[in-house]
Amino acid sequence: MPALVIDGHPNPGSLCAALATSYAEAHGDATVLAVRDLAFDPNLRLGYTRRQDLEPDLERAWEQILAADHIVIVAPVWWGSVPALLKGFFDRLLLPRRAYRTKSNGLPEGLLAGRSGRVIVTSDSPSWYLPLVGDTTVKQLRTTTLRFCGIKPVAVDRFGRVKDSTVEQRQRWLAKAAQNGRIDAARRPPRPTTASAELVSGRRPTG
Repeated sequence: MPALVIDGHPNPGSLCAALATSYAEAHGDATVLAVRDLAFDPNLRLGYTRRQDLEPDLERAWEQILAADHIVIVAPVWWGSVPALLKGFFDRLLLPRRAYRTKSNGLPEGLLAGRSGRVIVTSDSPSWYLPLVGDTTVKQLRTTTLRFCGIKPVAVDRFGRVKDSTVEQRQRWLAKAAQNGRIDAARRPPRPTTASAELVSGRRPTG
């Protein structure tokens, strides 16, 4: 099952980067896409009022998403959200009529159906604390990003407290990421339907 692991941390020496690598290597059929290595403007400057052409790195990232059966996002919890660079990546790439469309009844329809997902977040708060305060980063990534685009089911891993973690704790987290990589590799969700495939390929929907 081809997987795309999106590393959304700006620091290549971060725990997120190590978790992404550990997961991908154990998965065996995964590519790591580090957003920090892409050359693109993260600012959707005109909103959706006018087309903003994708840079070559974003075009390649979109092709990687389409080729994957499984999408993994690895990110830290920053101010109850994600790093600005990762948010800009979503703003620029997950566009109307590509990642989703609005149906005639006004409701959204995700166009990346047939793919499963996983969200891996790190935090300086204990992992058990995040759900108690709303789990806002997980909700953003799992519900209003992946599921909104039709990707489901979406598993979640929370690793914390990172700030004062020991080497032994971090090794256990890396081992857990690797274990989940092997588990996810054994699962094969159905590919998108023909209709969905046409929509995500960039063809304009008729309905």
